[in-house]
Amino acid sequence: MTVKRRLFWSNILMIFVPVGATMLIGLLCVGFIWLSLIHGAGLGLNEQEDFDRACIVLGKVIEGRLEHHAKLSALEDLLNSNGMTVFVRQNGQDFYHYGEMQKDDNALISAANFLDYNATVTQNGRSLYARQRIINAKAYQIFIFGGNTAEQTYGSIKTALALSVIVIAFTIFLSITLTNRFLSKFVFRKIEKPLDILTSGVHELRDGNLNYRIAYDGKDEFLPVCQDFNEMAQRLRDLVDRLQQQEISRKELIAGISHDIRSPLTSIQAYVEGLIDGVAKTPESKNRYLQTIKTKAEDLERIVAALFFYSKMELGEYQDDFQMLWLDRAVADTVSPSQEEYRQKGLAISMDLEPVKLYADPVQIARIVTNILENSLKYNDKEQRHLEISLRKTATGSRLAFADDGPGVADDELPRLFEAFYRSDPARQNPNKGSGLGLAIVAGIVEHIGGSVYARHRTLGGLEICIDFFSGERNHGEDTDCGG
Repeated sequence: MTVKRRLFWSNILMIFVPVGATMLIGLLCVGFIWLSLIHGAGLGLNEQEDFDRACIVLGKVIEGRLEHHAKLSALEDLLNSNGMTVFVRQNGQDFYHYGEMQKDDNALISAANFLDYNATVTQNGRSLYARQRIINAKAYQIFIFGGNTAEQTYGSIKTALALSVIVIAFTIFLSITLTNRFLSKFVFRKIEKPLDILTSGVHELRDGNLNYRIAYDGKDEFLPVCQDFNEMAQRLRDLVDRLQQQEISRKELIAGISHDIRSPLTSIQAYVEGLIDGVAKTPESKNRYLQTIKTKAEDLERIVAALFFYSKMELGEYQDDFQMLWLDRAVADTVSPSQEEYRQKGLAISMDLEPVKLYADPVQIARIVTNILENSLKYNDKEQRHLEISLRKTATGSRLAFADDGPGVADDELPRLFEAFYRSDPARQNPNKGSGLGLAIVAGIVEHIGGSVYARHRTLGGLEICIDFFSGERNHGEDTDCGG
């Protein structure tokens, strides 16, 4: 049950339980008052003549028992059931008394005394039947008190009403208190456990345990909160991992820059010192030294240019000229002018390109192709090397693939090929073979265009670099199958 539903039922019960309990107790109090009226009303006399007749009969019974010296206590059940009070004096002395005297009874006796104790008097609804008799040479005054139903039961009704009010008030207080206590536990029990789970999770994250995940299967409002907590924890974990990886990459970047710049600088310094010290004495040797210095300076220029472009790419500072172009023509226009030059260096290039349209910057496309060609040329130690360039339409766009017949790399090194300054084998550690930024720049440009790039092994040996371009809106989806 959700917290919302529990609150709903809690509000309903908070109203109906006290009301129901109060109504039940109220009905019981009404019944109690009704029983008081029925059983505590005495004879239920409503007319004076009825009282007179009853007292005449009762007086004769009392006189008869006095005459025969019988105990008057035998009449108490009759007197009790009729709510009557009897007071008997013998020769001016109290002889028998049963029932409660009320505040007006003495006044009634005084009035009867004024009438020589042979009268029936009434005051404020209270009646007195008084008779004086000589029985067995003794003078008896017989007083019988009574009254109508309303007057006789007025005190008991007031008492019953007062008790009823107290009981009902206590019932309301008790029912509200108990209901509130029960419903508070009923609702809080549903909230307490998820809150404890969330608190525990927050403490775990605070203490650095970013792998902690909340296991919560309740079907209530806390389920999406716990799911969001797990997603937040995962994002924090990814962010920390990314920051750690960026720190590693930064250190590798600094190390790579230092390594790649130091090598040509060392060569330039050595050849300059050779010229200064007169090691190169002939014009031919001097020219060779100067040519080497020029080559190393050009290497430095390429490294600095690549580093500059990579830095601007990392900052997102592209100078784009996006346009709708034929990707096959852009690739062919980049490769064809230098295809013979690459063949002379030992890299034969073949192309199989389907016509494909792409919204991109032609300069960036040319940079992608050039960097991959240079990468294949530098890291293939065969005398005769071959690179196949293919372009195919796919269900989501197009795929541009570069497949060479080089030595390839280990499986665990495939994802790292596109990291800056990463070189997978000792042969690649030679700075003369490149800055180590070529494929990193390729990955950055492809991501900026809205595609994805990845590498895989060829079935017959070698390495294949696949670039997926997606049609429509730019996205960063990845298709790991680079088959045709």
